[in-house]
Amino acid sequence: MESYNGNAISWSLASGVVELSLHRDPCNEIGSLTLAELERFADALEKSGQQVQALIIHSRLASGFCAGADLRELFRGIQPLEAGERSARVRDFLLRIHRVFNAIDSAPVTTIAAVHGVVFGGGLELALTCDMMVADRTARFCFPELRLGLIPGFGGIPRLKRDIGNGLVRDLLLTGRSINANKAAAAGLISQVVAPGEAFRVARSVALQATKFDRQAAIIAKEFVKPIPYAELQEGIRLFCELMGRPVVEEALRKFVESTDAQPYLP
Repeated sequence: MESYNGNAISWSLASGVVELSLHRDPCNEIGSLTLAELERFADALEKSGQQVQALIIHSRLASGFCAGADLRELFRGIQPLEAGERSARVRDFLLRIHRVFNAIDSAPVTTIAAVHGVVFGGGLELALTCDMMVADRTARFCFPELRLGLIPGFGGIPRLKRDIGNGLVRDLLLTGRSINANKAAAAGLISQVVAPGEAFRVARSVALQATKFDRQAAIIAKEFVKPIPYAELQEGIRLFCELMGRPVVEEALRKFVESTDAQPYLP
């Protein structure tokens, strides 16, 4: 698996561990550029064979792990289109992002998200594809999509339901509030809370530990404890596209795009 240095993401492989870095300002928003590079990564990971035993996903940016979808690009991309064309454009984007996220979710390697700061919306959905999360104390987790008249579209609801109790799932989804790393750990969402700036270092130690075991046994163990909720993921795409066509969503996206706040996604 060759190293790659892109405009939004980069990766390198050493001693069986591939490190995927997010580094698109201002907070790793996932738009067409990031998606294209993530697709390149998913293809490389699939073809890596026995080279990779563990994967770490982390952010190089001080602002956080990922603020979610690039809503400005989404809004500008659908504005000139008729309703049917808008739905097709959004569905195509979701199908592509789901292919990438499913590839990471089901990869026959141990996957670790090292998170800090903002872990919102699609960023939380990306972290949820990993087998475990290591979070520093600055991390905050949130699904703010209902503020836009939407639901998480990248598969976050089924994956969150897979990992924690429905009470907190409903709380995060229906209130849009954020929770800190300690509360996320108490709920079982993350495996370790560490000091600020230490998540990536600790994730490296976890990945190194994961490479010590028999690969086939690790693959079987992962398949046993981590089923992929494919049917629910497909239903999520349908519901998102259904909601996306409403005027209330267009108006909410417009307000977001026109906001002068540096970080309008913050609660």
